[in-house]
Parts: sequence; structure tokens; C-alpha cells
Amino acid sequence: MRLFIRIFNKLNRIFLNLYYSTIFKKLGKNSYIQNPIKLQGTERISIGSNVNIGWGAWLAAFPHTGFFKECELVIEDGVSIGNFAHIYATKKIYIKKNVLIADKVYISDNLHGYEDINTPIIKQPIIQKREVEIGEGCWIGEGVCIIGAKIGKNVIIGANAVITKDVPDYCVAVGLPARIIKRYNLEKQIWENEKNVKNNQRNLNKEGGGIL
Repeated sequence: MRLFIRIFNKLNRIFLNLYYSTIFKKLGKNSYIQNPIKLQGTERISIGSNVNIGWGAWLAAFPHTGFFKECELVIEDGVSIGNFAHIYATKKIYIKKNVLIADKVYISDNLHGYEDINTPIIKQPIIQKREVEIGEGCWIGEGVCIIGAKIGKNVIIGANAVITKDVPDYCVAVGLPARIIKRYNLEKQIWENEKNVKNNQRNLNKEGGGIL
């Protein structure tokens, strides 16, 4: 029975990969997408090699705002995306190599409008934010929300943090709103608490642009 299940799972994986290779803009070798999954705009989604996408994820690349005819979602080699991740691009989201993304993470380059108090939010237009970029080797903790921000190389984002401003390379950021608590000192080659670093404890909660 176990042998049968293993054979069935392997054949199912081969079949799904063949199918996905026909609908995505790009699908690299040895990548695995678990079912069920919700997909929108697959012709604008590029997935590298050795990528794993968990159960119940939602990937979308769809120009909702009307300002951009082209949009794309790029996931490079070696990325691992957890269960129930929600990644929605209306312009561009770029996830670089070897990024680890935990379960229930939300990544978006847009927001719902809410300015008109006489109109239900669901009927208000989408607001385009900045492009999202997640640097090589990052670890994005469970329940993190990233909107219109660029995250540097080898950054750790703690569980349930909300990121709306850029985070530099080699940092640890946590909280709601997120703040940097550690930075890597390249000269000393050690991690330092942010309280020992100049310009410590800057918040990331201001909308649009900027960097800690």
C-alpha cells in the first residue's frame, strides 16, 4: 500500500509539473507546487528551479489598477514558500534566490482604497504602491505582511511583522509596526543590538518610500 501511494504521488507530481510548465511564463527544474493552489495571471509568473510552494497558496500577477499594462511576479531559484501564502502583484514582485517564506505570509505591491467614506471599501479602486523586492537569502517569518517595500540581503523578518518601508541588508526586523532590532556589523563580523547602533529604533510604519 505504501509503495502504491509513493508511486501515485510521484506520478501525480510529474503530471502537475507538466501541466504547470504549459501555463507559467517560466517554470524551472525540480520545482514543486502543492495542491490546492489558487493562480491568477500565470502567463506573468516566472518560477525558478528547486522552488517549493506550499499547500493552499495564492499567487497572482494581474494589473488591477489599470495604470500598468504589464506586471510580473518573479520567484528565483531555491525559494521555499509556506502554506497559505498570498502573493499578489499588480506591477512587480521580485523574490530573489534562496528566500525562506513561512506560512500565512502576505506580499503585495498594492492596497485597497478607503478614502471615500460613502463607498464600501470593496467597491473602491486598488491603490498602486511601490514594487516589492525580497533580497537573496532572507527568512520571512509566519504571518508577516509586506506591502510596497524592498528588503535587503539575508534579512530576518520576525513573525507577524508588518513591513511598509525598506529594510537594509543584514538586519533583523520585528513588530507591528516593524522596527530593526539587530544589524550585522561587517567590520566586526558580529550581530549588534540596534540600541548600540546610530539612529536606533526607527519605525517602518510611514507609508511609501524611505529606508530605516
